[in-house]
Amino acid sequence: MNKSFRGLVADGDIQRIRLSTNNGLIGYRIVKLEAIPQNPFTANSENAVTVFSTQTDATGAVRTPSIVLDFSDPTLLAAAIVDNSDSYNYSTDPLVIFDNVKFNQDIFICNASSTGSESINYHLELEQVKLSNDEATMATLKDMRAGPSSIAP
Repeated sequence: MNKSFRGLVADGDIQRIRLSTNNGLIGYRIVKLEAIPQNPFTANSENAVTVFSTQTDATGAVRTPSIVLDFSDPTLLAAAIVDNSDSYNYSTDPLVIFDNVKFNQDIFICNASSTGSESINYHLELEQVKLSNDEATMATLKDMRAGPSSIAP
């Protein structure tokens, strides 16, 4: 069974997608991430849309959306680049990269613009998977180890 989420993320903003359950035995895996500018006909918009498993970065600070991508970050689940720098040649197939990781906690979608303040529409599709007790424990511990306050209120 798949779950879909869609929304609008402003430049420099982070949105929480609530997924956690009481027992953590339901997990998710990213199947699809799509992103398109709020106004696709406005030129000079280049954005990095990222999905993280924690709201904090490696230092424990609240994450700041960034155009800099670090694939060595274990909390990075997905990344999409939206290049609308020329409104007449808007890419209909933006680069999307995602990791095939199972998670059972809330996730966070971020938007950062390099050239303006363009908000981005996103569509995120998750595959729902049953987790064993061991898998649920490992998924939860992995997120807790990512930072001192990785599970924000």
